[in-house]
Amino acid sequence: MLGSLLGCTAIALLLATLVARIRLRWWWIRSFEFPRLQIAVLALINGVAALFLLEPGTWRSVAGIAALVTLLLQARYILPWTRWWPVEVKTAENPPPDQTVTLLIANVLTPNRQTEGLMSMIRHHQPDIVLTLESDQWWQEQLDQELDAKWPHSVKVPLDNLYGIHLYSRLPLSDTSVKWLIQDDIPSIHTHVTLNSGDTIRFYAVHPRPPAPGESEKSLWRDAELLWIGKEIHEQPKATLVAGDLNDVAWSRTTRHFCRIGGMLDPRRGRGMFSTFHAKYLPLRWPLDHVFVSEHFTLLEMRRLEAFGSDHFPILASFCYRPSRKHEHDTPNATQEERQQANETIQQGKTEKQQT
Repeated sequence: MLGSLLGCTAIALLLATLVARIRLRWWWIRSFEFPRLQIAVLALINGVAALFLLEPGTWRSVAGIAALVTLLLQARYILPWTRWWPVEVKTAENPPPDQTVTLLIANVLTPNRQTEGLMSMIRHHQPDIVLTLESDQWWQEQLDQELDAKWPHSVKVPLDNLYGIHLYSRLPLSDTSVKWLIQDDIPSIHTHVTLNSGDTIRFYAVHPRPPAPGESEKSLWRDAELLWIGKEIHEQPKATLVAGDLNDVAWSRTTRHFCRIGGMLDPRRGRGMFSTFHAKYLPLRWPLDHVFVSEHFTLLEMRRLEAFGSDHFPILASFCYRPSRKHEHDTPNATQEERQQANETIQQGKTEKQQT
C-alpha cells in the first residue's frame, strides 16, 4: 500500500513537471509553471521516503527514478534563481549617487485597507520611485496624502477592476503616457525618468492579466503585452527599466522569451527568487513581482520587504546607471524565429477576444 502510494505520487509529480513543457496557453497548463520549487521539494521528500521506507522492488524503483527525473527537470529552471548561479546583473562598485535610482514596487490588493505598513516602509526607505498596483481611487487618496509633497511627479490611473496603477517619483518624468496595449481595461505606464546626473532612462510599469479561472482562460493576452514591450525595447534601444506585477514567474517560458526579445536582464538571477506572492501562505509562494533592466545598469541592492496586509510582499531595488559597464553583461538575444513567434503572439493578442 505504501509502495503504490509513493510510486503513484512520484509519477503524478513527474507528469505535473511534463505538463508545464506543453506549448499551449490554456491557464491550467500554464499554471504548472508556477510551483516548480514546490514540486521539486515534494519530489525530493517522496524520493527519500521511498528510499528509506520501501523494500527493494518495483515501487521503490519507480518512485526513485520518477523523483530523480522530476528533480533534474525542475532544477534546470530553478537553479538560475539561487545563489549557486552566476549573477546576471553585475554588482555596483563605487556608484555615483547622482546616477542611482531606487524603486519600491507594491501590489496593494484593492480590498486591503491597511495603509500604514506600506507608508512606513516608504518613509523609511525613501525610494526615488514608488509604483503601486491594484490601487483604486481610495488608495490614490491615501497615497496622495503621504506622497504628493515629496514625490511630486506622478501618473495616476485609479481603477476598481484590480488593474489600477499609480506611479510617484521624486525624479522628473517626461514623455509620459498611459497605454492600453492589448486589452482596453489593462493599463500600463510608459515614461522617461531624469536622474540627478541629467541622464534620462526609460521606464515601463506593467500589470497584465493572469491566466487563471475568472480572469483569463489563456495566457495569450499576458504574453502578448510582455512581448509587445520587449519588441519596443529592441526596436528603440536605450537604458530601460521594466517593473510591475507580471502575473508570471521568473522562469516561465514567456518571461524568458520577453527577456530575449528585449535584451533585458533579471537582477535576481544568481541572487535568489525574492518570491512575492502569496504573502500569507508560505507553501504557495513564487516570484510574481519583477524588475528587469537593460545592460546599462548595475545593482546596488534588492530585497523583499515586509508584508503589510496585501497578498503580495513589496520589492525594493536600487540600480546604478553605468553604461560604461554594459560590456560586462551577457545580454540575452532572441533568434529570428523567436522574434517571429513574438510578432505572431502580439498580433493574435490584439485580434482574439477573451471569453472570460
